[in-house]
Order: sequence, then structure tokens, then C-alpha cells
Amino acid sequence: MTTPSKSPMSATQKLTAGIVETFRAILGDKGAIMLLIIAPLIYGFFYPWPYSSEATRQVPVAIVDHDQTPLSRQIIRYATASPRISVQVLNDERQAREALWNNQIYAYMIIPDNLKHDVVMRRPTSVSVEGNGSYLLLNREALTGFSESVGTMSAGIEIRQFMATGMNRDQAKVAQNPIPLMSHALYNTAQGYASYIVPAVAILILQQMLLTGTALVVGTWAEQRIVRTTPVEWAGRIFALSCVGWFNGLLYFGWIFNLQDYPRGANMSATLLLLLIFAPVIASIGCMLGMWFKQRERALQILLFSSLPMFFLSGYSWPAEALPHALQYIRWLLPSTPAIEASVRFNQIGTPLSEAWYLIAILLLMGILNFITLCYVGRIRSHRSEYNDERSHEHT
Repeated sequence: MTTPSKSPMSATQKLTAGIVETFRAILGDKGAIMLLIIAPLIYGFFYPWPYSSEATRQVPVAIVDHDQTPLSRQIIRYATASPRISVQVLNDERQAREALWNNQIYAYMIIPDNLKHDVVMRRPTSVSVEGNGSYLLLNREALTGFSESVGTMSAGIEIRQFMATGMNRDQAKVAQNPIPLMSHALYNTAQGYASYIVPAVAILILQQMLLTGTALVVGTWAEQRIVRTTPVEWAGRIFALSCVGWFNGLLYFGWIFNLQDYPRGANMSATLLLLLIFAPVIASIGCMLGMWFKQRERALQILLFSSLPMFFLSGYSWPAEALPHALQYIRWLLPSTPAIEASVRFNQIGTPLSEAWYLIAILLLMGILNFITLCYVGRIRSHRSEYNDERSHEHT
């Protein structure tokens, strides 16, 4: 008696089966749930937390006053009024240097002897500032605070000198600063570190969580020898994984950025197009890596430690032009490079799609090439697996 053969599945049935199978695998795997769903939520709320103050303020500094005149005390008052620095007056330079070495302060200014005498005699004079260059942001704020304080004092002295020649106050102000500089931040209006770094890192977070979670799921299938090879089934699995990526992306761009009040929504249609392409590209790369690793734990061992090099090579934390010449080309092999640049341009700056289309094209090309490779490698491995299973069955 012969059993009837099963009718082949249609393309729609294969696509549906791939989607259902992937969602079932995700929901049945605690590790995948942690990486694909819970971790992006945790990162989205707690990663920006340390930068919530946006700009560094009240940096501990010191002033050593060797002049002890009304002029030097006026400089100290200006410095004390600055929101950038928190000033304490010390007795000598040795005490200030020890405080700098012990991280009690991050910079100190020395007001030299005869400062007022040199100013009255119209002789060139200067104050010196020493800072801890190991902390770039703190050092910058400290130096800026001192510079503004001394600059304000110098401007007042120049205005009084012009007024002594017969000018009124308005004329003296114009003579002191004939071409005033008006500074206005265009895209990072708060001029804060969080508004600068978090939107870029958010793309890397979305990428690494989706990439690692996908490789974890596919690695589990590889261990169980149930990796299927038809392109339609891979398309279904990638679509299911992309749904998770789209959800997390909309959560970041639509809610978390709004909650943290970061610059956003400058070109929302292009941002949504980026997200629409970005998630399938990362999901397809994760599937390929999962097949290559063959073990679910290897995805965690390798991918979670690749985030820092990827961000460094993106050209955001360090100018791409300053990278070694070879790395300036290699970095474009990473999806995070065009994705971060495109996200900042579209979501924060508002760059038209016509001026940054090549970034979308690079991501799209990555996805197409990787999907073709995924289907080809998957088919070879499936045929080998089926052949080995048949040989084993015949031997039994």
C-alpha cells in the first residue's frame, strides 16, 4: 500500500511558514527575547541617562592670585559667575598642582604679579591656565570658562581706554569689537553631548541587538539541523526578524528621541525609508552569520564585542579622514557606517534624500548581495545535510 505524496507548498505557504516559524523561534527562546525585545528597551531608556544634563557645568577649578589687586579680584568674580566652572582660590601653585594631580580640580589659572601695573602701563601681559587633558570635555569647559572671564575683563578695560580718548560708551563698544561674532547652533540646539552622541549610538544599538539576536536564532537552527534553504522561506524569516527591527526603530525615532528631546524629525520620510531598508539588511546579515557560526553562543562571543570598533570606524566619534587610508575603504563594508551617517543627516539635519541617496543605495546593495549569498550557501548546506541524512539512513 502506497501513501499519497504531499503536494508541494506554494510560495505563499512557504513565506507564511517562514514567518510563523521565526516568530515561534523568537518567542520560544529566552536569549532571543532578551536581545531582540528587552535589550533595546533597556538601552533606549538607560543609555541616555548619564548624559541627561547634556552639557558639562560647574567643573571644579582653582585660581592662584599672585597680584592681589582689585583687578585680579574682579577676574575671580567674573570666573565665579561663570556657569561652566566652580572656582576655589588657592594660596600657591604647588597646592593647585597637587589638587590637579588628585583630580580635585581639572584646571587652574595663575594670575601673575604686577598684572594691574602692566595693564595700567599698557604693557602686554597674560594669565596662564593649566588643565587636565585626559578629560576632554571637562578640560574644554574649564578653559572656555577661564577664557570668557578674562575676555570679559579685557573687553571692559579696552572700552574704558577708548572712553578716555573722548568716545562715548557706544562708540567704545564698537571700537573694541568692530565685527561681533554671532554664534547659533543649527542642528544640536542644546549644544549638548547627549544630543550629539546618543542618536548615532542608537543606530548601532539597533544594529547590534538585531544582528546578534538573529545570529542566535539561526545558530540554534544550525545546531538542530533544521536550516531551510528556499529563498522564499528565507524571505519569510527575514521579514519576521525585520518586523522586530522596525518596531524597535520606530520606538527609538518616534518615542525615545522625543522623550529625551533630541533633535529629530527633520526629514521623517527619508528616515522611515532608511529604517525600512536598514532592518532587512541587518536581519539578512545576521542570518548569514548564524549559518557561518553554526553555534548560538558564538554569536554572543563575537558580535557583542564588535560594537566599539564599528562605531569608531563609522567616522562619527573620530574623523574618517584621520583614519588610516585602508580603513577609510574597509569601513564602508559595515552597515553601521552608511546607516549612522544617513540617520544623522535625515533625522537631525534634514538633508534631502536626493543629496544622500547613495547611503541608502549602499545599504540596499549590501542587503541584495547578502541575500543572494545567504540563499546560495544555505542551499549548499541543505543539500549536504540531506545527503548525509540519506547516507546515514541507508547505513542503518
